[in-house]
Amino acid sequence: MININEQYDYMRKVRDLHDGGHVFIQTFGCQQNEADSERLAGMAEEMGYELCADSAEADLILINTCAIREHAELKALSITGQFKHLKAQKPGLLIGICGCMVTQEHRKEDIKHKYHSVDFLFGTGMMYRFPEILYETIRNKRRRFYIEETTDLRSASNIVEGLPVKRESPFKAWVSIMYGCDNFCAYCVVPYVRGRERSRRKEDILNEIKGLADYKEITLLGQNVNSYNGGCDFSDLLAEICALDGDFKIRFMTSHPKDATFKLIDTMAANPKIAKQLHLPLQAGSNAVLAAMNRGYTKESYLQFVEYLRVKIPDAALSTDIIVGFPGETDADFAETIEMLEKIRFDSIFSFIYSKRVGTKAAEMDNQIPEDVINKRFAKLLEVQNEISKSKNLAYENTIIKVLCEGKSKTDANKYTGRNEKNRLVHFEADDSYVGKYVDVLIERADTYALHGRRII
Repeated sequence: MININEQYDYMRKVRDLHDGGHVFIQTFGCQQNEADSERLAGMAEEMGYELCADSAEADLILINTCAIREHAELKALSITGQFKHLKAQKPGLLIGICGCMVTQEHRKEDIKHKYHSVDFLFGTGMMYRFPEILYETIRNKRRRFYIEETTDLRSASNIVEGLPVKRESPFKAWVSIMYGCDNFCAYCVVPYVRGRERSRRKEDILNEIKGLADYKEITLLGQNVNSYNGGCDFSDLLAEICALDGDFKIRFMTSHPKDATFKLIDTMAANPKIAKQLHLPLQAGSNAVLAAMNRGYTKESYLQFVEYLRVKIPDAALSTDIIVGFPGETDADFAETIEMLEKIRFDSIFSFIYSKRVGTKAAEMDNQIPEDVINKRFAKLLEVQNEISKSKNLAYENTIIKVLCEGKSKTDANKYTGRNEKNRLVHFEADDSYVGKYVDVLIERADTYALHGRRII
């Protein structure tokens, strides 16, 4: 196992090098990246930095990047380029970039040679060495660029326990249970940028959650939680977590259909602490496309799982991911995807236009879909799903639901927002005293993406 005490020594050394300052962290990508940023914030705080919300106030800027889609990479690079103006105004400002994007060699070289304001860089498997990298950067006054070999990230011996964490929310927590992925879907870079699957020990996960007993929601994270094997299978891990003291709800993501079992559904049905909501990425409704994607399941096996879910937990909410325009997708293939949406009637979907990723098998396929065809299909997908989502939401009108108030709405300064157990977004009138608490809300109006109501006193 990695000796974390050495990094705590570097944290103390960095703290001795300055008289305090502010750190600004910009996070792109998934919940795992958000969890990583909470640990970066924890280490930064241990090194004497105070977290700030304005990059102009920062003495240290960290950009935690994503590589799942090209748009996320370009946005991160754009933000990085903009920060050079801050450095011109404050020469002592340090800028670091980390995460999935920079684990790709071509992106590392691009940043090294074109983004001269970046002082240091490190990949996902080296996050725990952030204090050491920062110390060496400050002490030697030289740019530092680190990128680990993800092929070395294969065993639990590379999982680091004991890092400080500064959680963004006092009532909702991320808990990573595993890292990496062994699936090698044809369109995905995760195995290349986050390494192979490694599961945390069950005991370490349980100990972390014991310290979160006062939290309202705990979300378990992993690229494929269903393949967890850190001392038991995922269903048994869920059962042991539910046996812990605390009045919390458990969510988890992401589940892979090829490893999802009826036992998982039985465990969800048997434990009221597990939210009756499941995210299960379908990606496509055509067996030919699923095979080309290397997904490892068929639409028939997916439907069989959904049918069992609907029998055991009839009111469970189900969401999914859909990719439009995967290489070789025909009109008939896309029609099968639409058929699956209409048959299953997902509560919501996360829809994506296929994004070519360097190093993946799909990027090398010669049957790429024209942009105009993809755009038409994407519009059709949204049209069909929006009608389904609105229909599902309309069923909530004139009902009272229990909502966890998360804070002020991002779109209406006069409203607060939260989610119910089934992850429905709800807007209602409240004040700061309700944040982090459950609220009963009478739903007066429903639209495609949210519910609107008034708080019941």
